[in-house]
Amino acid sequence: MLRWPTLGPVSEPQIPPLLRPLPELILKLIRYYSMYGHVEKLAEEIKKGASSVEGVEAKLWQVPETLPEEVLAKMSAPPKSDVPIITPKELAEADGLIFGFPTRFGMMAAQFKAFLDATGSLWRMQQLAGKPAGIFYSTGSQGGGQETTPLTAITQLVHHGMIFVPIGYTFGAGMFEMERVKGGSPYGAGTFAGDGSRCPTELELEQAFHQGKYFAVIAKKLKGSA
Repeated sequence: MLRWPTLGPVSEPQIPPLLRPLPELILKLIRYYSMYGHVEKLAEEIKKGASSVEGVEAKLWQVPETLPEEVLAKMSAPPKSDVPIITPKELAEADGLIFGFPTRFGMMAAQFKAFLDATGSLWRMQQLAGKPAGIFYSTGSQGGGQETTPLTAITQLVHHGMIFVPIGYTFGAGMFEMERVKGGSPYGAGTFAGDGSRCPTELELEQAFHQGKYFAVIAKKLKGSA
């Protein structure tokens, strides 16, 4: 008989301890526009989680839009938030990066891919090599890319020599939730957009908070050992 491993409750995620004081850390948590606000909500919770770690400064940024205003209007896209727009060169200033994006046919949205395509100069100088990176995402349905989206996105990190930091099963019992629909995976936090009316659930937001905190601890330890 198959038994699930015994893990701690959602309220007690497994966070590696910091054994000694480490230097301050600057994280740039990046999210692209959310058509209906799903990725944005996850990003906000991830920022809260990262900021809860002492000595960590977490910031939200968004990548540039590539669609014309008239197309966005036809898609009923809401106005952009006041979160600053980031440029590729600014990625090099961060000690850690968590990338968030919606899914298009099981992969990251083209807008975010276009942003990463513009990081060639960083790649040539290997300015992102060795930096920890995480991934979070939103899909339209349960079969819409909750694993293929982060899996295919890892190639971007690999070519830059970045260190992928997944959450694994550190979120505890919440990873094995079977009674409620829940986005996310061992790769990172996630949610389902559905027809756009569904909002991230409390459990999905808790997982996003956990990812931010977990990632910040790992990134801080990496910086302290450098």
